[in-house]
Amino acid sequence: MQIHARRYAYLSIGASVLTMALKFGAFFLTGSVGLFSDAVESVVNLTAGVIALLAIIAAHRPADDCHAYGHGKAEYLSSGMEGALICVAAVGIAYASVQRFLDPQPLEALGTGIVVATAAGAVNFIAAKVMLRAAREYDNIVLEADAKHLLTDVWTSAGLVAALGVMLFAPPSWQILDPVLGFIMAVNIVWTGVSLVRRSVAGLMDEGLPPREVDAIIDAIGQVAGEGTQYHALRTRRAGAVRFVDFHLLVPGSMTVQHSHDLCCGVEEGIRAVLPGAQITIHVEPREDHASFDGWKVGGLCDRRCQPEEK
Repeated sequence: MQIHARRYAYLSIGASVLTMALKFGAFFLTGSVGLFSDAVESVVNLTAGVIALLAIIAAHRPADDCHAYGHGKAEYLSSGMEGALICVAAVGIAYASVQRFLDPQPLEALGTGIVVATAAGAVNFIAAKVMLRAAREYDNIVLEADAKHLLTDVWTSAGLVAALGVMLFAPPSWQILDPVLGFIMAVNIVWTGVSLVRRSVAGLMDEGLPPREVDAIIDAIGQVAGEGTQYHALRTRRAGAVRFVDFHLLVPGSMTVQHSHDLCCGVEEGIRAVLPGAQITIHVEPREDHASFDGWKVGGLCDRRCQPEEK
């Protein structure tokens, strides 16, 4: 999986290098601050692609003595840094747009600039679509973040090309649209950056799995252990593509160790059937012992059937 994910990270880097060269070429030809804004974002794309590659390599290192749960959270660091870089680029674009608005400059060779910008957008679009498919296949937030970043670049490029097309045939006074468009692009880019940072913070703070996945876990427990099974302290989190699940399972005190072990193995298989690759920890407790109802100490979700006895 790591080898395949790395291939897509290399694809992102290659696409960023090519589009960066095309966009800066278009900017030098036209002098458009909009094209400059687009070129600056391609520099961020390249930096983000390199960070993504390093994160994928780090995240797939096996667990060791210092990182017993693995290195999956490196992916959140990567997407968070990418979001921060996007925001920094947006500030630079907004500043350049305001400066050009206050000091308008004539635009040149717009036709050539439009052709070059369109070619750069096409490269990013193809790379982004390929990476999004890979992100879904490998459940990789780094590839997803990088692909969405490239798609943001595609849409801003499309808007930019459309505006430059209007200015190509409009009177010179319409060239004020150039810095205005650059500022609008900056606002749009900030939105994407903030969204990536928020998701990364949620992962680093061990945000629980989405409700649909938690419901799938609860259904799996009920199907294997029986609908009347009591459990509590159900906790979930995710580190990269790996999901972690742990909870307390209440069984009759007379149940043998072998029987409870077999039951836990069955429950684990049931959960992994809906969440492949999940790492599951089950703590077995005798349901006749009042001390077993200690889910409130641990936290997490508690089965409603257990809550009255916990109070």
